[in-house]
Amino acid sequence: MAHIQLKNITKTFGSHKALSNLDIDIADGEFFVLLGETGAGKTTTLRLIAGLEKPTEGQVFIDGVDVADWGAAERDVALVLQQYSLYPRLTVRENLEFPLKPKIRRVPDAEIKERVARAAKTLRIEHLLDRKVDRLSGGEMQRVSIGRAIVRKPRVFLMDEPLSALDAKLREALRTELKNLQVQLGATFLFVTHDQIEAMSMGDKVGVLNHGRIVQTGTPQEIYNNPRDTYVASFVGSPPMNLMDGRLVDGRAVMAPMTFELPLPEGGGRTGGTTDGRPLVFGIRPEDVHLESGAPVEALVHDVENHGVEKIVTLRVGDVHLRATVPAQTSVAAEQTVRLAWNPDKVVLFDKGNGVSLRHGG
Repeated sequence: MAHIQLKNITKTFGSHKALSNLDIDIADGEFFVLLGETGAGKTTTLRLIAGLEKPTEGQVFIDGVDVADWGAAERDVALVLQQYSLYPRLTVRENLEFPLKPKIRRVPDAEIKERVARAAKTLRIEHLLDRKVDRLSGGEMQRVSIGRAIVRKPRVFLMDEPLSALDAKLREALRTELKNLQVQLGATFLFVTHDQIEAMSMGDKVGVLNHGRIVQTGTPQEIYNNPRDTYVASFVGSPPMNLMDGRLVDGRAVMAPMTFELPLPEGGGRTGGTTDGRPLVFGIRPEDVHLESGAPVEALVHDVENHGVEKIVTLRVGDVHLRATVPAQTSVAAEQTVRLAWNPDKVVLFDKGNGVSLRHGG
């Protein structure tokens, strides 16, 4: 398998800068997820590693070797796309065999047969081998597309939003299968998505990309619990982190414009006393907002979404809206008056000016 490094990568298309001073380090055998909105530069990053684009500046290393002069074939990477790159008139078996039959370096027939059989078994598509591809469902086609990558035994799997065209239930099933597959193969995976649930559930490491720059890299837990800035806080998590403007006054969080107060732990969220009076953004995850009688703040229930195992309640305090995740059995209805508290140990403080978390030097 392979260790991949991107060092100081910049990529421009005319006057548009798609990537800017990008550094990524993907360990051998790691499942790395690149998470970002449409236009963040995710696909461009993938194409640079695959050798389909050349960087304007910077270097791409595979196993410590600068591959600037290597073509796509020499890099030995497999690309799995959102659009299934299959031959519709061929059977599943013929599609799986196709990458193993180039005129140069053709794989022996016995080995082709064995590789196709193993890939089909791994992806549970053995019963489809003699079926034409144009008679398959979307999920089956994506499995075949992944199978075509597996049979090649590449050094690196590059996956560009491969699940986004599938329905929710199938997406969930294939998420689990892909993660299991990566563990089985011990392969290096770079998986690109805009779906933060995919990122959180599949990645060993997640890199959050915003306008061509990596904002934060870490395990899903690190990024969720300790976001570097307000962009990561609002992008990762469903529902996202509540972000409220305010100031610290005598160790208490005072929100503006509608003034209400909530307690904070000693030292104002592990940042010392230097923050008193400074404009801040207070971040709290919805699961750390609690509805309980006798709590310090009165709020009006704006909306209730029932998700089966839990309810997501949108609350209004003056001009401030925030969300709380509560157990499904909690009795709560729109326009009801409730009282709320938060878990003060879970509050993240961000600088109002640059949006950076005070824990990360904001």
